[in-house]
Amino acid sequence: MDRVDHEHEGPTGILGLFHKLKKLISRHEITKELEELKARAIEASERHKRYSFMEQPAHRSRSYGVDPRLPALYEEIDRLVGIAGPKKEVIELLAMEMNGSSSAKLRVVSIAGCGGLGKTTLAKQVYDTIRSQFSCAAFASVSQTPDVRKILRDIAKGVGFIQNTGDDDEQQLIDKLRGYLQDKRYLVVLDDVWDAEAWKIIKLALLNNDHGSRIITTTRNARIASFISSQGGNVYQMKPLSFSDSKRLIFKRAFGSESLSCTHLGSVPDELLRKCGGLPLAIITIASILNDQHAKSEWDRVLNDIGYALARNSGAGTMTTILSLSYFDIPQHLRSCLLYLSVFPEDYEIKKQHLINRWTAEGLVHAEQGRTKYEIAESYFNDLINRSMIQPIDVKYGQAKACRVHDIILDYIKCKASEENFVTSIDAVGHGYTSDYKVRRLCVSNYNEGNTTLWASKILTQVRSVTIFGLPVKTSLLPSTALRVLDIGDCRGMNDHHLASIERLFHLMYLRLCSRSIHKLPEKIGELQYLQTLDVQGTSINELPLTIAKLQRLSHLYVNREVKFQDGMIGQMLSLEEMRVYGVQSCDQWKSLQEFGRLTKLKILEIKWNSDMPDGSEGIIQAKAIQTYVGTLLSLCNLQNLYITDASRMYPLSLESWHPDASCGLRNLWLKGFPIYKVPNWIVSLGNLRVLKLWIFFLRPEDIVILGAIPSLVLLKLTTAGGTSGRIIIHGSDGFRSLKYFYLSIGCCGTALEFGAGSMPKVEHLNLVLCVHKMEFRNGACSFGIQHLLALSRIEFQIRGYCWDDNECDPTVDEYDGTIRCVTRAINTSVETLPNRPIVKFTNAKRDQCDHFEHRFREFNKEHGGFLAEWLKLWRIEGEQKEQVVPGETEGEA
Repeated sequence: MDRVDHEHEGPTGILGLFHKLKKLISRHEITKELEELKARAIEASERHKRYSFMEQPAHRSRSYGVDPRLPALYEEIDRLVGIAGPKKEVIELLAMEMNGSSSAKLRVVSIAGCGGLGKTTLAKQVYDTIRSQFSCAAFASVSQTPDVRKILRDIAKGVGFIQNTGDDDEQQLIDKLRGYLQDKRYLVVLDDVWDAEAWKIIKLALLNNDHGSRIITTTRNARIASFISSQGGNVYQMKPLSFSDSKRLIFKRAFGSESLSCTHLGSVPDELLRKCGGLPLAIITIASILNDQHAKSEWDRVLNDIGYALARNSGAGTMTTILSLSYFDIPQHLRSCLLYLSVFPEDYEIKKQHLINRWTAEGLVHAEQGRTKYEIAESYFNDLINRSMIQPIDVKYGQAKACRVHDIILDYIKCKASEENFVTSIDAVGHGYTSDYKVRRLCVSNYNEGNTTLWASKILTQVRSVTIFGLPVKTSLLPSTALRVLDIGDCRGMNDHHLASIERLFHLMYLRLCSRSIHKLPEKIGELQYLQTLDVQGTSINELPLTIAKLQRLSHLYVNREVKFQDGMIGQMLSLEEMRVYGVQSCDQWKSLQEFGRLTKLKILEIKWNSDMPDGSEGIIQAKAIQTYVGTLLSLCNLQNLYITDASRMYPLSLESWHPDASCGLRNLWLKGFPIYKVPNWIVSLGNLRVLKLWIFFLRPEDIVILGAIPSLVLLKLTTAGGTSGRIIIHGSDGFRSLKYFYLSIGCCGTALEFGAGSMPKVEHLNLVLCVHKMEFRNGACSFGIQHLLALSRIEFQIRGYCWDDNECDPTVDEYDGTIRCVTRAINTSVETLPNRPIVKFTNAKRDQCDHFEHRFREFNKEHGGFLAEWLKLWRIEGEQKEQVVPGETEGEA
């Protein structure tokens, strides 16, 4: 299209004859390339037949989300595989005196074992258990191709070093870390160490300061483990799971219960487990294939297939064989999506949204009647999680925001991707690519500042996808007009000149940039008529060129909150489906929200407000104007996710004037930065609403009833100053029949929280942030009725009061303030009565000032001209009353 038919009218005369001859030559070249493509297709078909002996009917793809048992899968392994013994042994190695040396000396323990054995799981368990004994701690991944500079920055971030290190080289980072850690007792975990040289550099930053600091490393290489622990350290050799633990794990993963009677399966589970060799990853992989498969014939099939694969490839290791079985058990379209993950390096956190956008741009998402491409791609993502091919990250009730690929699986799919010529992964300092086929998808890892030249070759002329990690490479990719995906978001040091002539990438669909050295986009970017995703978050771009409005296929736009849009630009982007983040720096900019009303395809909109409102009547007028502009967004029937966050200082808004259409498909609504007077009645009509985050000035019983009536609400986060008459009571009759996560932050003293019998019957995770200063402010409530939340499995409780900041604390001990001690002991007593014996985590936040909510509201009302007078009556807060005395102040000062 670009070479032959892109120009609709050509010249005439002699020039026209020459132009036609040029087209004839191009057509001949294209015909020759099509013949080559046909030969490649025939070869691929033959290769597919060679693998067909492994093909099995694939399980039906799940479209409803992640298997609810999977989010805590690796936590399940922790509980099931007898990790308590190894954890105890490693902790003892960290604590014991060696060769007569003092326990104050720096000590290193290296956990060694093959891939998939659970080294990282064990290290994380030890880390979580003992980190509270250290003044600072960090957990960092090293990987096979370590970026030492990034590792040092990760350690600095973990131990709490808050200075900017973005431009520091390795030596500067080492010096800063040594200075910061010199008087601290620190704990550092270095996961997945492959190379002794990387360890030598990193260790320079971890000085022996005689404060009892500890280092834990994990490695697959016993020689590396010995080297790391050669001076003042020890090696812990991981062992495979016992047969009994293996059996418990496979039944728990396959059927959801380790005690389920499966006698009808005979000896098949035992034979399968013998082939797994006690490797947790292998067991999980097998169990994922057999998920909810109770028929013996299905277990026989898997067992026979493993045996057949071993017969065909007797030199293959058990792990490879099992992964092959899992790989060939998934449908072809899903295999392509899995192979695509080989472009990412080890331990890389892959954001779901970015991955789906890339899959779509690459043509890996197949259209289905009645479903959007995003929904289809999301079902692919969830299916890969359910099959344990990828590990979910940040899962909340069926949806993961990101994923990671286990090292063993990544090694496997990299080999497969290379074998299929699907992805070419190379190091920029390597010696070249020797395949007979041209590169289709190129992934370059370049962490060597001394050699950044990528060779020029015809094999790059047809590349469709380029991803670069590390530093820029000196090569011209522009001749490849077939390029659809260009992801240089993880390539530091990119500058404006690297984007010159980008308009020549005629078929580009996905472009991601993230370098702070990029300050503007070229005007000719508007010529990329096929561009669907533009991501410039993390750059220094503050204004987009007007030509962006010409991108009529642009559906996903990601920018920084500082980016400015000229008037009329937003309203021209008619294909826009997702916009993150639209920054509002002044009240006048709110008017531009009306432009979003023209975008009928818009599904996701994130707005960040970053400006204070003026005081007095002018601020109130602006608040009313803003709520009108925001209300127009709810009239967008196709809008599914609306996020408005980070308001600096706002007057409370009234949402009653908003009237969403009955067909409104809103699923997520965040008004985190906007205080509101009360919960509007219309919110109950949002039948698809699953996630709601609100900042309510003052919580009334009527608000609780309205919120409880939202039929599909799964996650609710509320922030408030207090409750009517000093109480927030949630009754069993208040609804919340679908709610699984409840967060409540009460910012002032004087409000008692209470859960009644039968309330919130499905809540699994409870997160409370409360002020605990005086017993009389609790109105007799200590345990909050937590014993009535029968489905609870996790409780997080942040206490704000007369205490010190502590993220790992036991406030039940005698040294704590009496009020705090009484409340936390009551909570622990209540938790012991619950059937699931939920995990309880307490944290402290120091707050010396004790503000009673009535005092806070009356002061706020006086400061702002009395505009809250009518609301104070509604909230039953008397305007004239003796103020609450704040501890440490005189009555007059209060």
